Amino acid sequence: MGTISHAIAAKVLLPHLPSNRSDGFACPSSRLLRSNLSRTATRTRVFAKVKNQSSEIDFSDPDWKSKFQKDFERRFNIPHLTDIFEDSVPIPSTFCLKMRTPVIEDFAGGYPSDEEWHGYINNNDRVLLKTINYSSSTSAGAECIDPNCTWVEQWVHRAGPREKIYFKPEEVKAAIVTCGGLCPGLNDVIRQIVITLEIYGVKKIVGIPYGYRGFSDKELAEMPLSRRVVQNVHLSGGSLLGVSRGGPTISEIVDSMEERGINMLFVLGGNGTHAGANAIHNECRKRRLKVAVVGVPKTIDNDILLMDKTFGFDTAVEEAQRAINSAYIEAHSAYHGIGIVKLMGRSSGFIAMHASLASGQIDICLIPEVPFQLHGPHGVLQHLKYLIETKGSAVICVAEGAGQDLLEKTNATDASGNAVLGDIGVHIQQEIKKYFREIGIPADSKHIDPTYMIRAVRANASDGILCTVLGQNAVHGAFAGYSGITVGICNTHYVYLPIPEVISYPRLVDPNSRMWHRCLTSTGQPDFF
Repeated sequence: MGTISHAIAAKVLLPHLPSNRSDGFACPSSRLLRSNLSRTATRTRVFAKVKNQSSEIDFSDPDWKSKFQKDFERRFNIPHLTDIFEDSVPIPSTFCLKMRTPVIEDFAGGYPSDEEWHGYINNNDRVLLKTINYSSSTSAGAECIDPNCTWVEQWVHRAGPREKIYFKPEEVKAAIVTCGGLCPGLNDVIRQIVITLEIYGVKKIVGIPYGYRGFSDKELAEMPLSRRVVQNVHLSGGSLLGVSRGGPTISEIVDSMEERGINMLFVLGGNGTHAGANAIHNECRKRRLKVAVVGVPKTIDNDILLMDKTFGFDTAVEEAQRAINSAYIEAHSAYHGIGIVKLMGRSSGFIAMHASLASGQIDICLIPEVPFQLHGPHGVLQHLKYLIETKGSAVICVAEGAGQDLLEKTNATDASGNAVLGDIGVHIQQEIKKYFREIGIPADSKHIDPTYMIRAVRANASDGILCTVLGQNAVHGAFAGYSGITVGICNTHYVYLPIPEVISYPRLVDPNSRMWHRCLTSTGQPDFF
């Protein structure tokens, strides 16, 4: 597995800086001033950490930049069938606007624009991974490779239909599998994969029920799919195919694929699911099977590296507004009311941060990336007391993975190997009740956990569009002969990325980023450390 871009690592590994504030509350401007004063020292540590991770980069070498770019190009080169089957002969693509059927006699000879249609993507097309040229390592959210913040171009492969394809549609049996938990937009992606496959001319399309489990459980029959079957599935939430965690071994999965004659596999899931997809891809290569394995990143937490966002995230943020508004009404309708909303986010606080920004009703936002204390002169409870005394009520938004250091460890894991988290929302509510009872101030706290309500809804318009394009581009990538890749959106453009480069660790909120600073400005909260 290749290493992740050093520039990305610099951002993700940025530690949280505790405040030296002596008072119980600080305005955003004073907090940002302290952040600016401490950033330079922090960045020095980050550079050292990056350098240790990548000993091959010698910044004293005048050619380090070109060497870095060559290494980046090597790592982000996406696997192709011709890497194994060198004699593979491509054929003209069957995906073309000429295939449209004229609806009136005026166009019986074909649409006028067909002959000049330039709808294919050149294999050499690239998308720029980073668009900001940071002039200083002290700039908010700066992603720097070297201490001087040198601008280094980093290009990734553009997604879309190619003029030549490496599979004959009549010989394709495509399978779709959805793994992990539910997420808004799963049915939208399934629908578009099926529709696009049929446009290419594929007749054999199946769904594997209940995640990877469906490859080994003899009681679970594959589901035949067609446009007729999936036509309206996007109108409801959940997954047409069902989901589950865990499953059989990689060898058993590939054995099952061979028995079924599957030579295109589309995998919808998060980091763990993509790790499985990459292992399936490698096993198929090891057995010299002409199979394309393509992932579509599905995580409601928006925690996949290198991508602008993943599908389901916008819907989650929008749906979270309902819970936040309910908590706000409960808090402001009660005497000394405190509303607590726990949102998804095992290791990344994107949903909590964006939901707090969108609602404008949050006083305290707590995320996994930023440590906090409940007790003490700078703790959350002290600030809550301040809010109750000045505003009369307060609303807290907390990500499920936040404050796990405050809870008792169980060491339990789920079927996917994820640590079972303690309930930080319930813990905060209990500590609030205990604290205000001890100081003799009445407080009425309400805890809302809308997790499963949010996961189960249908995708909104924004996610619907994203799912549509991701599903289409997944099929284009498979027919183009690529395997071991995932499709995503990067700087508003759709790209193909090698799976190992996006699954090493979760994408995290950078506490030094402008977006987190905006959230702090919106809530007016101090540093709780």
